Amino acid sequence: MSSYVEDLFGLKGKTALITGATRGIGQRMAVALSKAGADIILVQRDTKNTATKDEIEKLGGKADIVVCDLSSNEQVSKLIPDIVKTRVLDIVVNCGGIQRRHPVENFPESDWNEVLQVNLNTVFTITRDAGKHMLESRGGVAGEPVPEGGVDANPRGRGKIINISSLVAYQGGLNVVAYAAAKHGVQGMIKSFSNGWASKGVCVNGIAPGYIATDMNEALIADPVRSKQILERIPAGRWGTPGDFEGAVVFLASKASDYVSGETLVVDGGWMAR
Repeated sequence: MSSYVEDLFGLKGKTALITGATRGIGQRMAVALSKAGADIILVQRDTKNTATKDEIEKLGGKADIVVCDLSSNEQVSKLIPDIVKTRVLDIVVNCGGIQRRHPVENFPESDWNEVLQVNLNTVFTITRDAGKHMLESRGGVAGEPVPEGGVDANPRGRGKIINISSLVAYQGGLNVVAYAAAKHGVQGMIKSFSNGWASKGVCVNGIAPGYIATDMNEALIADPVRSKQILERIPAGRWGTPGDFEGAVVFLASKASDYVSGETLVVDGGWMAR
């Protein structure tokens, strides 16, 4: 890698925390961040699944697993405060999420609450707590000295928080009212947190996946009519794959995106443009 590209996109010396990285999009993003040089903290429900950690270490990277149930508000509220006792975070990726599908007139309140907890409340708590830590570690908090030359002069660089959104943050989807509500909320949080922190050394952005061939979309892929309808509308002519997100996450985590904040990068094969 040339020194120019390394300086712009390299993450050597950075620490990245990511949720939802045991499989699919999150797994590929964690591996990509590691390949770019970051040390990885994998937030998982338990330590049984070591596939992502093993892959990162096989490639010469460093990864640790921290246990946290994203559906537990109590556990999530302790996650960042406990980690930053011994680590400084530079990058946080909120990719953990769940899906529940029901006709909207029959959508159970229990599923609504579960989806909102994991996909919205947890994202808020982690973003708030990680951002506060990043501000404190970069001199952007009231009462703390800002380095000469401004926040960009800090040797750690800007903090980067990347929240995974969805196409249903722009559309309503079918039979996914809780997921749609959560992702619309994530979009609002991205903008609001950015407004508070962009001048203080922390960039908050998002990535909105289109229709991606992952476990979360198994029901759609198995429906021959709906799957055909979706494919016919994607200008790229194919469903996305988890590997399509490696470049996007490295860009938003790196120095290359230091003047990008409050935005969501849509990775959808052209779906939204049609």
